[in-house]
Amino acid sequence: MYMTTIWSTERGQRANIFERSACCAHCLTSTRRIFRTRDCNQCVVACSAQRGAKYFARQSSPMRELNLVRKLNLVRKLNLVRRLGLARGALHVGSIFLTHVRRLYPPRARNPRFTRKSALICYLLGPKERESTEASLGASATARATMSTEKNAPKQTAPAAQTAITPTRAQDYPEWYQQVVRAADLAETSDVRGCMVIKPWGYALWENIQRSLDKMFKDTGHKNAYFPLFIPLSYFEKEAEHVEGFAKECAVVTHHRLKPGVKADGKQGLIPDGELQEPLVVRPTSETIIGASFAKWVQSYRDLPLLINQWANVVRWEMRTRLFLRTAEFLWQEGHTAHATSEEAMEETLKMLEVYADFAENWMAMPVVKGEKTEGERFPGAVHTYCIEAMMQDRKALQAGTSHFLGQNFAHASEIKFSDADGKVSYAWTTSWGVSTRLIGGMIMTHADDDGMVLPPRLAPSHIVIIPVTHKPETAQAVLDYCNKLAADLRKIPYFGRTIEVEVDNRDIRGGDKTWQWIKKGIPVRVEVGPRDMEQDSVFMARRDRGHKEKTSVKRDEFVATIYSVLEDIQGTLFARAKAHREQNTQRIDSRAEFEAFFGARNEAEANESGGGAVKGGFALVHYAPDRKVEEELKAKFAVTCRCIPLEGADEPGTCIFTGKPTTRRAIFAKSY
Repeated sequence: MYMTTIWSTERGQRANIFERSACCAHCLTSTRRIFRTRDCNQCVVACSAQRGAKYFARQSSPMRELNLVRKLNLVRKLNLVRRLGLARGALHVGSIFLTHVRRLYPPRARNPRFTRKSALICYLLGPKERESTEASLGASATARATMSTEKNAPKQTAPAAQTAITPTRAQDYPEWYQQVVRAADLAETSDVRGCMVIKPWGYALWENIQRSLDKMFKDTGHKNAYFPLFIPLSYFEKEAEHVEGFAKECAVVTHHRLKPGVKADGKQGLIPDGELQEPLVVRPTSETIIGASFAKWVQSYRDLPLLINQWANVVRWEMRTRLFLRTAEFLWQEGHTAHATSEEAMEETLKMLEVYADFAENWMAMPVVKGEKTEGERFPGAVHTYCIEAMMQDRKALQAGTSHFLGQNFAHASEIKFSDADGKVSYAWTTSWGVSTRLIGGMIMTHADDDGMVLPPRLAPSHIVIIPVTHKPETAQAVLDYCNKLAADLRKIPYFGRTIEVEVDNRDIRGGDKTWQWIKKGIPVRVEVGPRDMEQDSVFMARRDRGHKEKTSVKRDEFVATIYSVLEDIQGTLFARAKAHREQNTQRIDSRAEFEAFFGARNEAEANESGGGAVKGGFALVHYAPDRKVEEELKAKFAVTCRCIPLEGADEPGTCIFTGKPTTRRAIFAKSY
């Protein structure tokens, strides 16, 4: 869609006209009274409409203008409608009268698609064409009755609040998520099937996640390394359970070069050549290839513990992808450690789980539940899998990180052995743990709203945007200098391992467009400075965790002195809001009937049929004795899985609501991503 601005003849007010043709958008130039056109072969009809409008622009009375438009030659009017489409054709003829629509057709009970512009189209068309036109524009019977019988019109209803993101969370949550990712300029789909392009704003967010986590890893004694992207197929075959778990997701390289030739469709092109002696799997995870290196590095108990982390990309051939949450290629970190005893390895597993929970809650402002996975949800080849689970705004669960106690399974497969203090040769005990760019998806679904992204300040790529308000050229430079000096003072303030990062947005676009772009990107604090603010040595401040209309005038020195506490207050507000949402949607359930009622809608489609985008349910705390058959049944019937058995909280003896077996703790069930 393209938009051009046309000015009212009498008051200089402007109305936005949406057009379908880029050519027409460039043909329209205007003054207050006379519309001029340039030659354009692709929009002759549109230009002829403007020539008609130029005649009406010379009239002095708005009501006389309206009457003249109504008397426009009906044949020409209908030709315009047919050639250009209802919205564009009729609006070209009557565009200069949009400012009078409120007087003629006030908004009342009507279909949301029946706008003031639609009402004007119906007014411009003759009475015979009006009924069919209204129907094609989606006007309800109430709206048509309202237009024809003003005296008996129903009471005006409050219009729905306008939002920057459509659809809203309540209307279509999955599509809302995709639109937030795009509107916030975080990422976009790639031409490569199942892959994404992470854009600068999104990658800066990942860099902050990486920087913060990397420090936490190094503070616990881990070192970074890098291992090959390609893994020989024979390495996977050493660990049967592991390869079975990843077999359906593996991308495999079988040839090492291309040559000109005839393709399968009979056309000339490039074809694979030089078949490899052994196929190479593109890294879905690195336990096997890292295990091969560990076997070389570990010879004695003095070489242990071995604590390694890798920042890398991985490939898992996903059939149904969603930006950040599930793509064929994604970025992550994977930690791998080897230990002399099982106690040390278990301590490492739980320590890294704590690191992930600390990061999620104190940096991402995303409350999580720490727990252990059941056998059916366990990492392939692991003895125990622990996780952090978060609740999204649609009440689904997101597995935000995992830590695995691998026992000696991978040590046996990779021959990771060492000599202990007595000279006895033993197999090492290993662990692995990881998080990925899925954290960004979790951050979006935890904090974003119907106006776009909301970023926790501790991870935001930038903390503050300063928008100079420069209506007059003579004051523009002074205002810009004031903004740059303010930005320099703010950048000196330390904030969680870095200084406060400030953007000064001096782009040559409308101030409103700047504001909404930054709202959608989720920057924590917006500041506007105009000539009057500069004279009063103050700024106009808005916080992203509050409504976009809520702004406060603050003295400059006070703003600089309190900005640290403001950012921390935003961070705390986001966490408290997310935690309250989780508690509100967590329910203790003591019978199967309650469980089935709680997860009544099997999937999102059924939930949407009931009038909303959110899925029924939330977190269900139930007594559960782990059973694979029960989990498979619940997943098939309700799309529900056992997310984890929480580690925190007192033991609570009870009876499994599915099998009647005795249990000591409750488990969390939920629909999930």
